[in-house]
Amino acid sequence: MHHRLNASQFLVGLLLFSSAPALVVPALAHNVEISGDVAATFHLEPNHNPKAGEPAKVWFALTRKGGATIPLEKCDCQLAIYSLPRAANAKPLMMPVLKSINAERYKGIPGADVVFPRAGSYELEFSGSAKGGGDFRAFQMKYRVNVSR
Repeated sequence: MHHRLNASQFLVGLLLFSSAPALVVPALAHNVEISGDVAATFHLEPNHNPKAGEPAKVWFALTRKGGATIPLEKCDCQLAIYSLPRAANAKPLMMPVLKSINAERYKGIPGADVVFPRAGSYELEFSGSAKGGGDFRAFQMKYRVNVSR
């Protein structure tokens, strides 16, 4: 089960997942989803406004309740990208290799470079499970992305 959050829900969710004494609110251009005991802040550079045929960077800052970051080394994470509309039995258009990156205040989080082939709508399906002693439940989150010419 996953949930989409609007800006006010995002702030409430951030409070639930953060135990830091100082609250750092990232730009609201980030999308946050919660699945079980994992929250993911999703960002797409440049400014959630990718252009067809040009490189874009996607990243997912995974956190547990309490605010602890889940690095890629502790997550068997996958990213599948589908064209929309998506048929029930559709195969992913691409499955970019996730690599450990540093973005904003996050270290070692999953990220990938993506080139969307054409303008239109896409669905990014991000999923994962614990590995190497991780103790979080498996998750799946979906994000919609609109790509311009």
